[in-house]
Amino acid sequence: MRRIISLKFLPLFIFLPIFCLLFATHSLYAEDKIAAIVNNEVITQKDLDDFLHFMTMQLAREYKGKALENKLASIKTDLLSRLIEDKLILQEAKKEKIILDEARVRAKVNEIRKRYDSDSAFQAELMGQGLTQADIENKVREQFLMYAIVEQKVRSKISVRPDEVTSFYENNKKDFSPGEEREFIAFALDNEDLADSFAYNLKIGKTPEDLAARYPFTANQLSVAQGEDLKKEIEETVFKLAVNEVSDVVKMDDKYYVFRLINIIPPKQLSLNEVQYKIQSFLFEKKMQEEMAKWIDELKNQSYIKINQD
Repeated sequence: MRRIISLKFLPLFIFLPIFCLLFATHSLYAEDKIAAIVNNEVITQKDLDDFLHFMTMQLAREYKGKALENKLASIKTDLLSRLIEDKLILQEAKKEKIILDEARVRAKVNEIRKRYDSDSAFQAELMGQGLTQADIENKVREQFLMYAIVEQKVRSKISVRPDEVTSFYENNKKDFSPGEEREFIAFALDNEDLADSFAYNLKIGKTPEDLAARYPFTANQLSVAQGEDLKKEIEETVFKLAVNEVSDVVKMDDKYYVFRLINIIPPKQLSLNEVQYKIQSFLFEKKMQEEMAKWIDELKNQSYIKINQD
């Protein structure tokens, strides 16, 4: 246990040694308080905090603001249960003497570091979350260990037969008849005024080729069905357009988008051939979840687990 006292303020506290001792004891207790015992290992409040900080770093690149808060809140609801299960899985990995390639661990940590503009930005984020690079390496190592033992004990034993795929398709045919699709071009610009001017010129008949020299834009052609994991702003805009119609400017994150609808593709019944891999993946993951839950329950039944209710 560490106790850090700033020498700059030490003289002010010389006459209050009891207060200082109580304060330090409380701080250390809060950090090292045992949240649960799993066989011969403990999970402390610091473990919970460190895991949450690690997940914050992992999710912060994908989610922002309220979305990030909501994602972290959902993790907090069953955080201790999750860490207990992780501890059981890691204990199994130790029993099986799983050996990791440390080069993979280093490569993953480097991948996380490269998400930041510089190494100093990465170190600043670590410091802000109360973590060190060694903490990140340890978390990554644990993730690889858990993946390896789950692969050995659960995933490798699961298979999906062809007749299961066919049966699922026949019983759920209506789910394989997607609605109308929209094929469109999304133009992205960095400046709102330029985006407004660009949209206006497209609407009066100018082509993207005509405008390329005047407007710094990027263009992507996409084809999507309604409700197919599409951002709300895009779906609400694109599915109201007629063929060849150009949308008004839509702001998303730090970009300004203009959409032109190219084609409306009518709904059709997808064949078994077209969806068999999707069905196989779905059935595999369903079995995986079921078998994983059974395995975790077996580990719990064979283990000593005590949760501190204080």
